[in-house]
Amino acid sequence: MDQKLRDIIEKLFRSKYEKLTDREKHVARHIAEKTHISRDVLQDYSEQLTAGERIADKVASFGGSWIFISIFFCAMVAWILLNSFILVKLRGSSDPYPYILLNLVLSMLAAIQAPVILMSQNRQSSKDRVRAEHDYEVNLKAELEIMELHEKIDALRDKQWRDLLSLQQEQMRLLSQLVENPNKSQHNAD
Repeated sequence: MDQKLRDIIEKLFRSKYEKLTDREKHVARHIAEKTHISRDVLQDYSEQLTAGERIADKVASFGGSWIFISIFFCAMVAWILLNSFILVKLRGSSDPYPYILLNLVLSMLAAIQAPVILMSQNRQSSKDRVRAEHDYEVNLKAELEIMELHEKIDALRDKQWRDLLSLQQEQMRLLSQLVENPNKSQHNAD
């Protein structure tokens, strides 16, 4: 990185380049190179998931949906109707009231589903952390770019004030000449 860019970065961060964190240096490089910093971090994160993690996310997503609740409710009602009315009349129920086999199936489902949902939630919090870190970088770059724009606007305004002042001084000089030599200026006008 050349010295001019290093000076700009140190001015923006108000710190020596060597004392910046890795994230700040990353942002500084993007500012110096005038490149975009934003990207789809969730896509990058999703590409790193293993097959098991993808399956766990899909199971957790389905397990927390209204479709799952509806299917599960219908299956429980069917189980109860089947074991309370239909099988009792045919040959005796395989799981009579209080539905111990149904309780066992529900317990096993909960025992399997709970850790899968926890794994998915852990990954979600990890995704949120990656997204927050990226948002920080984007916001930091935007803030520094805005500061740089303010400095450029201030410099432009200062230059305009200097130009205006020099024009006024020139006008005052010309007016002074007019006041000192009114006849001379009148002859020039004729």
